[in-house]
Amino acid sequence: MTEHVLPKATASASATPGATPAPHAQGQPRMGRLAMASSIGTTLEWYDFTVYNIMAALVFNAVFFPSFDPLTGTILAFSTYAVGYISRPLGGMVFGHLGDRLGRRFVLVATLVIMGVSTGLMGLLPTYSTWGIWAPVALVALRFVQGVALGGEWAGAVLLSMEHGKPDERGRNASFTQVGPSCGTLIGTGFIAAVSAWLTPEDFQNWGWRIPFISSVALVLFGLWLRRGVEETPVFREMEEKKSTAKTPIKEVFTQHWRRLLVAGGSRIGSDVLYALVVVFTLTYVTTVLHLSRPLALTATMIGAACNAIAVPYFGSLSDRIGRKPVYIAGALLGILWAFVFFVLMNSAQPFAICVAVVVGLIIHAIMYGPQAAFVTEQFPSRVRYAGSSLAYTLAGILGGGFAPLIIASLYKSWGSTLAVSAYVTGALCVTLVALLVARETARKPLED
Repeated sequence: MTEHVLPKATASASATPGATPAPHAQGQPRMGRLAMASSIGTTLEWYDFTVYNIMAALVFNAVFFPSFDPLTGTILAFSTYAVGYISRPLGGMVFGHLGDRLGRRFVLVATLVIMGVSTGLMGLLPTYSTWGIWAPVALVALRFVQGVALGGEWAGAVLLSMEHGKPDERGRNASFTQVGPSCGTLIGTGFIAAVSAWLTPEDFQNWGWRIPFISSVALVLFGLWLRRGVEETPVFREMEEKKSTAKTPIKEVFTQHWRRLLVAGGSRIGSDVLYALVVVFTLTYVTTVLHLSRPLALTATMIGAACNAIAVPYFGSLSDRIGRKPVYIAGALLGILWAFVFFVLMNSAQPFAICVAVVVGLIIHAIMYGPQAAFVTEQFPSRVRYAGSSLAYTLAGILGGGFAPLIIASLYKSWGSTLAVSAYVTGALCVTLVALLVARETARKPLED
């Protein structure tokens, strides 16, 4: 990505719908730094979530739920994973309100710190053998705090780059935040793979699993340094100058923009469920069902995450040229097909086929994920854009990603067949298709004041 300095404009230009945002007094921040500042929060948070997901699939069933059989223990671990999604709407409401009242930048610093501290504490938790029932209780509590932070982070990170950038590049600029999950997944998976290779399986399960959690402090410090160098967005500064910020943005979203909230939230459900299948459940399926090696599952996930990170900005840019809906709908339709092909490749038990299943699945996910950030945030006017986007992101996250690993694992355990899992993924993607079909196209149109 080539960095460039955005053209200067008068202070009043940012108030004009679709106009180039005004620079701050010291000069417009470079898009390269904006992209990194926008993506670092979601990179950290998805690093944390990825570390948790992998440990839930590989370690937590023995460390925190040792009195159950392996698959049941995994289901219980995924139940605590769901807590991180259930708590997101609280973060969406609290930080969504603050983001529209106090500014995007203020919230982004707060959520970054909260996420890093809660993840670091996870790495210091005593296990079930030491604390008994209080160990999983503390795990659930920290997972809840993680979810609150992530619920407030996403919308602000998207708006940071989108509201600073050019109107005709909103899809690309908003997609910088969407690269974070792939980068976080890649870093987290790679780090765990390295630790697993360094330690014996016994040492990894006894204490090595703590290292990736504690190491997240490095990403927190880097993220804080990045975000200190980025000013508040021109859109929010203009609202402050005109004193047009919403007094009760959450109430305004529910009372005046609830239809947009349903559309924006519904558009996210399918991509979240597909991601849970391709990334989270793959680890369990490869190691527990197919009885293949952990490194194979981690390698497939890392390659897929790298391809996803490259593909997301491309499809975000493509949505700037041909529209959000055509790109998004194409991804959903391909996802329905891949929900069935995925298990055909998996059940071959061939390493190459498993890698193809994950890589193609994550590229299809990128087709939806690239335009998603711009599509969701563009549904709401500026005065409630943070609150509306946060609520859409977090409420859909419960129905989509939050319970998806638990539902997928439970369906497979109950039915003993992957067809039930594929049907569930298809149903979620159909919800997304309905939301997209009734939505308005937002590409190449000015942002609403």
